[in-house]
Amino acid sequence: MTASRGETSGPFRIGDRVQLTGPKGRLHTVTLEPGKEFHSHKGTIAHEALIGLPDGSVVENQAGVEYLALRPLLKDFVMSMPRGAAIVYPKDAAQIIAQADIFPGATVVEAGVGSGALSLWLLRAIGHDGRLMSFERRDEFADVARGNVETFHGSLPENWSITLGDLADALPETADEASVDRVVLDMLAPWEVLPAVTDALKPGGVVLCYIATVTQLSRVAEAIRATGAYTEPDAHETMVRGWHVEGLAVRPDHRMIAHTGFLLTARKLAPGTILPELKRRPSKTDFSDEDVELWTPGALGDRNVSDKSLRKRVREAGKSATLAREPISEASAEATADVSSDDAATDARDERSGEAG
Repeated sequence: MTASRGETSGPFRIGDRVQLTGPKGRLHTVTLEPGKEFHSHKGTIAHEALIGLPDGSVVENQAGVEYLALRPLLKDFVMSMPRGAAIVYPKDAAQIIAQADIFPGATVVEAGVGSGALSLWLLRAIGHDGRLMSFERRDEFADVARGNVETFHGSLPENWSITLGDLADALPETADEASVDRVVLDMLAPWEVLPAVTDALKPGGVVLCYIATVTQLSRVAEAIRATGAYTEPDAHETMVRGWHVEGLAVRPDHRMIAHTGFLLTARKLAPGTILPELKRRPSKTDFSDEDVELWTPGALGDRNVSDKSLRKRVREAGKSATLAREPISEASAEATADVSSDDAATDARDERSGEAG
């Protein structure tokens, strides 16, 4: 039987990503390869010293500095993986899963695959019986996302697809009308794809927009209202503040993860349904199309990433995926653990002999 890279237990194996925590809490993530070493200003650790060790072990470098070795959690993995585009942070990914009600077995459309961070969270939420259809306009970003997802899972999930092209054109050709449970839009101008999204969503389905600025938030909210096909949009943002807890010294951290983006959700109405008008206090909400264009210019522009940087990130993601793709059986994993344990014991005896000398 072949062990899966998606499993989060067992000894460290070749191709695994390992998170090393130094004495001051600094994190270093390495991909285990034979003959390689982890280098820092405090010394080196041979990858062979890690291969075969159980998760949660402590290792020493050649200078005697101790590091805690753990297999990264998904939130750790997405923060350290190669990036083609900016990622959706774990705090927002958690809220996306909750607010969009992503459930096992759901059919989900994701537009703007970026570096694959949100894809990993969505794949975990929908399970093996669900289906994730991702759409990306730039092939370089798609390559990075494929490499990252393959690195984490060990292979490309069968229930995941990436379609290159604009969602407005590609979605009608990929999904039948009223066949999609949830749509997650992480893009600059989500209002441009609302007609295609509305056709694909089932009645009662959820559309969620992840947007960065107040101007985008205003425009997409008004565009959703204008369709007459959705419930009243609900918008919010998530801020996370850690706490320092040590003895009687209990206080908020001086730093926090504040604004990264807005989440806006709405649910599709049944055909022919007219949403009851909400009673609101009078306010200055009248505006024209010219006002909207001044508030949010139509040409927002793409985030520019240099070609050189993209090529490097594609190579890094592909290299990690190649290492993770090689299947390792339980028997070979146990053999690797035995060899690594013997090597570690030999190294430890040699080091003690050197110190004694």
